[in-house]
Amino acid sequence: MVLDRLRLEGKVALVTGSGRGLGRAMAEALAEAGADLLVTARSEREIKGTEASIRALGRKAVAVPCDVTDKASIDKMVDVGLRELGRIDILVNNAGTAIIKPLLELKEEEWHRTLDTNLTSMFLCCKAVGPVMIRQGGGTIINMTSVLGARGRTGSVAYACSKGGVIQLTRTLAIEWAPYNIRVNAIGPGAFYTRPMKFVLDDPKLGEIRRKKIPLKREGQPDELGPLVVYLASPASGYMTGQIIYVDGGELAKL
Repeated sequence: MVLDRLRLEGKVALVTGSGRGLGRAMAEALAEAGADLLVTARSEREIKGTEASIRALGRKAVAVPCDVTDKASIDKMVDVGLRELGRIDILVNNAGTAIIKPLLELKEEEWHRTLDTNLTSMFLCCKAVGPVMIRQGGGTIINMTSVLGARGRTGSVAYACSKGGVIQLTRTLAIEWAPYNIRVNAIGPGAFYTRPMKFVLDDPKLGEIRRKKIPLKREGQPDELGPLVVYLASPASGYMTGQIIYVDGGELAKL
């Protein structure tokens, strides 16, 4: 009975930035739990790989290239998903970017690009999918923030501000859309072994320094987010909204 509450048969999930890394791992986990998938990213080649992987699990999958900073591109992607899959019950706002520079070296264009990709894209995707969920009688939204949404770090001013904004978007929208039975939560990953972090974690010196900062003394693996995203998307978390869950090996627990 407990495991039944984690099943997602009959549900359709949209995962942005799902061509690789955490996005692909979460999309595959949702498919393993029974959901059909609308997968999107800028790279058609990468999302075609995710589409094939999901279909190999026996689920339906539709891959649609999309620029999540562009409203027209998002609207087109959602329209294709609805036409092919019939509904959208779960939105995972995962697409993001990171530009690590001290403020005085950060160009204005880089500031705007970071906020557009990490925060405005979520606003636009929620605007596009929200009316669909309201018509259907509810849904779940999972936004990807970061430990840097809660703590500062040198060279991360644009990234940290964008991820802090994701936290407030999550909390505010959870209140605003609760009457429509739409739950909104966020996941804040710490150091995970993904392409943007490989250059640090694979470096013998930098990797050791980074791991020493983590109480569990290791980085996370992408598939370790799968069970959590399934839980947040499923009826098992039906009384949970407006929450930020950090998966960081204990890093934020330290003073």
